[in-house]
Amino acid sequence: MSSSAHVGTPAYTDTPLKRTFPTVAMPALAYTPLVAEETAAAYEKVRHIIPAIEWPAYAPYVKAINDLKKERNAVILAHNYMTPEIYHGVADIVGDSLQLAKEAARSTADVIVQCGVHFMAETSKILNPDKTILMPDMGAGCSLAESITAADVRGLREKHPGVPIVTYVNTSAEVKAECDICCTSSNALQIVESLGAPRVLLIPDKYLAANVALHTDVEILTWEGACVVHQRFTGAEMREYRESVPGVKIVAHPECPTDVTAEADYTGSTSGMIAWVKQNNPEKVLLVTECSMADNIAVETPGVDYVRPCNLCPYMKMITLPKILESLMHMRDEVVVDPVIAHRARTAVERMINLQS
Repeated sequence: MSSSAHVGTPAYTDTPLKRTFPTVAMPALAYTPLVAEETAAAYEKVRHIIPAIEWPAYAPYVKAINDLKKERNAVILAHNYMTPEIYHGVADIVGDSLQLAKEAARSTADVIVQCGVHFMAETSKILNPDKTILMPDMGAGCSLAESITAADVRGLREKHPGVPIVTYVNTSAEVKAECDICCTSSNALQIVESLGAPRVLLIPDKYLAANVALHTDVEILTWEGACVVHQRFTGAEMREYRESVPGVKIVAHPECPTDVTAEADYTGSTSGMIAWVKQNNPEKVLLVTECSMADNIAVETPGVDYVRPCNLCPYMKMITLPKILESLMHMRDEVVVDPVIAHRARTAVERMINLQS
């Protein structure tokens, strides 16, 4: 599996957009008293993680992006793995892949700026074919999306005739178009069991598939894909944390290996992990997932001590405030999906959303 940031084959274009947007000048990016005042509420949320000496570098971008969003009738969707200055400073909607997919489908904005990785932007375009979807960095890919192609899925159909194919949303539009229904980490078990089949292909994440298999009588077939962040955790590492941090609660993502989830007090999607922490209010918690999520939810969970293993996603971290501003200013880096592929992929994504609704 390649370590390059330019993974997969996302459908991006530099061709002119369907709509015409007015040109805007580069805003002043000085940290003035006005900027300080207008971004004070955002900084109050992140002061636990962003030192005061660093905020003047972020604040002018936060103000400029929030001002430009209004002018463009744009909405920013940000995944839970975004850095705090994005998550708390400019995002309108935050969440996991399923939450963002649903909100993309409901959006009334003309422009959606996807702060995440390319498969999320493609999903937004699939669900909003008439909207402008912008990706602040076209190289923000995903190791799971890179691990499988549409041709691979067709090969699986030939090898396993009649077996339903459930495809994780962490895949390209072309792969989604070849499957029967999509799933996220929060609904994978529900989706698998809804099909009423004795055998199901759950692709491409082998660890998500293995974790689902622990909770169902359905025979789960899978693919050799994995997340570059979650596959690095080990069960031995979890046991070491328990020994070195007495009383720590371990909350894991199902993209982790099963020896990790076996050691966890709770396993679930990023939204599920957040809900568990809020409901249980542990004194100390280890979030076994991408590091930035602990920074983001610490705002809403005062008193919880986060033990940070700090595995960072190199692709998520390619999205920055300057890139978001540039994308909105110049209205470039539009995500497009071939209409034929989009139609077929939309069927799979909407089946998932409708089952959840």
